[in-house]
Amino acid sequence: MNTITTTTTTHDPAGEVLDAVLTGAGRLLLSVFTLAWWAILYPMVSVPAGLSVAAGWWFGWLFGFGVAGGAVAGMVLWRVSSPQTFERWFTGRVRSRFLGWFRYRRRWTTMTTACGLSTRDGDRTFIPRLVSVQIGDTLDIVRARMLPGHCPDTWIHRADHFAHGFGAQKAKVALVGPGLVEIAFRRSDSLADPVVVPFESMAGFKTVTDTRKAA
Repeated sequence: MNTITTTTTTHDPAGEVLDAVLTGAGRLLLSVFTLAWWAILYPMVSVPAGLSVAAGWWFGWLFGFGVAGGAVAGMVLWRVSSPQTFERWFTGRVRSRFLGWFRYRRRWTTMTTACGLSTRDGDRTFIPRLVSVQIGDTLDIVRARMLPGHCPDTWIHRADHFAHGFGAQKAKVALVGPGLVEIAFRRSDSLADPVVVPFESMAGFKTVTDTRKAA
């Protein structure tokens, strides 16, 4: 005698709508928080942008465009007159933030899981927390918090995996605090490009000024 088992799956439209609403609200809150955080980090952009919107709202779009044009002109003048401070306070910080996300943060969960550094407790998956990312010219420094039960040697033995996964030439892992590991990623060789040294700056040589007077 054959027994046929029929399974019926019912969908709850109200529950699906509620899940969609909660997911959308969570993403919206995250976007607002990220935008506010970037506005705090870069007031040289957020303040002129806010003033432009306020001027356009209260006095008309011509005033808004005028304020925006003045802000852009000010940024250009800053870039031309003092490129060092412009790089330090604006472009350098933007570059560091973007590369930190692009190189490490966006792939951190995937890479730590692939390296066997995540743990599971029932249906929950725990990922080592990425504490900080410092972007340098040739060397990036990443610090992470180990999960309970992790051994420092486990992380140290994953150095080659980290270098390959994050696209670096070499990675070195060191324990720098209780449960805190530091991963140094070498992106390029600092001695690969030749450096031109002026002849006058070489040890033992200096320019001798001709003191002879014309006869």
